[in-house]
Amino acid sequence: MPHDDKRLQRKLKRQIKRTGNKKRRQHLKKELTQNPEEAAWSEYDFGHDSSSGLNGLDHDTTRRRFQEEE
Repeated sequence: MPHDDKRLQRKLKRQIKRTGNKKRRQHLKKELTQNPEEAAWSEYDFGHDSSSGLNGLDHDTTRRRFQEEE
């Protein structure tokens, strides 16, 4: 069923985003304790915890309709 696939994709994306955000917060806390002067400019690489590859995978009819109107 297509709805089940879409639901699973959304669940996977939520889990990946949650994991990445947790690791990012831990990284920033560690940066604050080790190097507080430079912590504001610290960059974090999400690596395999990035959900950008899952963006736009749900090609349903509502997405197509909104893209045609623009």
